[in-house]
Amino acid sequence: MTLWHYAFVQHAVLAGIITAVLAGIVGTVVTMRNMSFAVHGLAEVGFTGAAGAVLVGLPAGVGVLAATLAAAAAIGILGVRLRERDIAIGTVQAFVTGLGVLFLALSPRYATEAFSILFGSIFAVTADDLVRSLAVGAIALTALAIIYRPLRFASADPEVAEARGVPLRFVSTAFLLVLALTVAEAVQLVGVILIFTLLIVPAAAAQRLTINPTLLVLFSVGIALTATLGGLVCALYTSWPVSFFVSAFSFLAYLLARAVNATALRTVDRREGDAATGSRPASTDRPAAGRSPSPPTAGPRPSPPTTRPST
Repeated sequence: MTLWHYAFVQHAVLAGIITAVLAGIVGTVVTMRNMSFAVHGLAEVGFTGAAGAVLVGLPAGVGVLAATLAAAAAIGILGVRLRERDIAIGTVQAFVTGLGVLFLALSPRYATEAFSILFGSIFAVTADDLVRSLAVGAIALTALAIIYRPLRFASADPEVAEARGVPLRFVSTAFLLVLALTVAEAVQLVGVILIFTLLIVPAAAAQRLTINPTLLVLFSVGIALTATLGGLVCALYTSWPVSFFVSAFSFLAYLLARAVNATALRTVDRREGDAATGSRPASTDRPAAGRSPSPPTAGPRPSPPTTRPST
């Protein structure tokens, strides 16, 4: 019986696919809105939620989901624009991190489940966790599809979008809630420390390959899936953790995307240089090939001078 016949491996593969698809799609909006700091802040809040859940006897995953949703709502209310949002994220993150330390100190037992959130535990996913992951992913993608058009408009030009009647605070808060759901999904795979692996790196690599919005999402999801499934396969046949392989494959994809982008730019520059220094077209004063030059047209002859007859 091979490893692939075990239930925990099958659960890990399915959870990895759900997480990679969700992170690949949401990550494109995260990079477009410059919200990398929000990903980091919500991930740390998720650890605090896990510690609090373990303290009261609940599953760590439930605590992660509840904490990230509450923090996302608070950040959305406190700040809409980039500068306000970063300040709000830093404020909420500082307070919640302190709470996490308190929860760990009050816990009567060693909070193994909470610490597993730091590094991920994809092979510990149960059938109930898989159902919850599928439900959370479906809710997040449905909500993102509803707000996607005004979200893109608000991301590209918030001033014009606000003038056109787009509710910036509502759209921003709604996306933060979607991001919170995604973070809660991703931390079980790569952990809080490596959350950027799935939510930032695949989308950043895809941006180096295309500017087409549809292709951008497809490339991002493809890179996230490749890194996740490749990491799972390598972890099954080695003693190394899944999160390391996922982060390594994602980073390799980013380096390859940069190399492809640099090669394409050099090709364009070379073509533009050749066009700028190319030979000029032949002068129009030369006769066309195969045709003899037409004789010059004689100008008007001067009339002979008239002399008056002598008388």
